[in-house]
Amino acid sequence: MAAVSLRNIVKRYGSGHGAVQVLHGIDAAIADGEFVVIVGPSGCGKSTLLRMVAGLEEISSGEIAIGGRVVNDLEPAKRDIAMVFQNYALYPHMSVYDNMAYGLKIAKAPAAEIRARVDKAAAILELAHLLERKPRQLSGGQRQRVAMGRAIVRQPQVFLFDEPLSNLDAKLRVQTRLEIQKLHRELGITSLFVTHDQVEAMTLAQRMIVMNAGRMEQIGTPEEVYARPATTFVAGFIGAPPMNLLKNAPNAALGGPAGALLGIRPEHLDITPQGWAMEVETLEMLGAERLVYGRVSGEPLVLRTDEGQRAPAPGSTIHLTPRADRLHWFDAASGKRL
Repeated sequence: MAAVSLRNIVKRYGSGHGAVQVLHGIDAAIADGEFVVIVGPSGCGKSTLLRMVAGLEEISSGEIAIGGRVVNDLEPAKRDIAMVFQNYALYPHMSVYDNMAYGLKIAKAPAAEIRARVDKAAAILELAHLLERKPRQLSGGQRQRVAMGRAIVRQPQVFLFDEPLSNLDAKLRVQTRLEIQKLHRELGITSLFVTHDQVEAMTLAQRMIVMNAGRMEQIGTPEEVYARPATTFVAGFIGAPPMNLLKNAPNAALGGPAGALLGIRPEHLDITPQGWAMEVETLEMLGAERLVYGRVSGEPLVLRTDEGQRAPAPGSTIHLTPRADRLHWFDAASGKRL
């Protein structure tokens, strides 16, 4: 296991005036044994950053260290990392056992050691009964576990996951998330996990890096990022549904600065006899809770209610009061937290 250090990481494509910069000075320190999720929308640079840690993309400037060793100029094979991709990349003609053992055979590891490592990984991932099958005989979730097993047997210092759950259906994604959490608890290997899915990020991360347009907007635990988003981007990206951001709220009455944006989570609004008038447009039933969509002073707003509350009817008007201890204020120009 090893710590990972990212120091002022910059990535440019091209040179001179035509150069396009896609990463703008990323700084982060990932502790030994930590599970960090890099999350952001498509095109924000998260996979590029992961590939630079892996050695699959060159670094334009900055420094990457793994276990205290600068790896900028090292080939991927010499970085002591293992990567799990969105595409399982299994050899179709090989058994599960041979797929998992292939890298060790290439490295000329002793046969007894290969067997021991594969058996141990198969036991952790509940694949022992599938070792003789071919990939075509497996479900998508089983194939992804084989891909993870192939990484485990390498016994690397660092695991790198590049959107490994994207090809799975919703039920399998939940199941595989639980398996990855269990895997990390058992092995304790430093892990970087890239996803565009904020639910994956919130459920898997010990800490998360939220990226936007090649910049790191915030780093922190899921609780910190959810409770105190650093920018309006983070506030609008993390949370399902995201935080309400209002321009026309009565800031002075709520103790906020003039001209600032008010942020309030959908679960931090209460239906009251008086307060903001909300014109109800539609509802979403989500089992134990409901999402109520409407407008306040012409701005869209979402309210979360539980099953014990009477649902307002579309077309009706209700009144809301935001909880005073759950208000967030952001600079309207920069989007930064005030």
